[in-house]
Amino acid sequence: MPVISMFYGIIVRMFHFDDKRHSLPHIHAEYQGDVAVIDIETAEIIAGEIPPKKLRLVQAWIEIHRDELKADWKLATEGKSTFKIKPLK
Repeated sequence: MPVISMFYGIIVRMFHFDDKRHSLPHIHAEYQGDVAVIDIETAEIIAGEIPPKKLRLVQAWIEIHRDELKADWKLATEGKSTFKIKPLK
């Protein structure tokens, strides 16, 4: 699963062809072994969990990069290479 960004110890990934299990456009955010699946549109957790402070960072990052995430989602669901997205600073 390609890593599309990393910041503050959080690894953000997007699977190829991952529109079957969770049909909503989403990312996988990992922090110290915890993993949350997060909806790109609402920035809410679909499955799993990460610490609340880290979730808020991911949600802020999603707000800033939503259009890029949607473009990456389209590529990923077509099995194409995704692009890196700038980290939260």
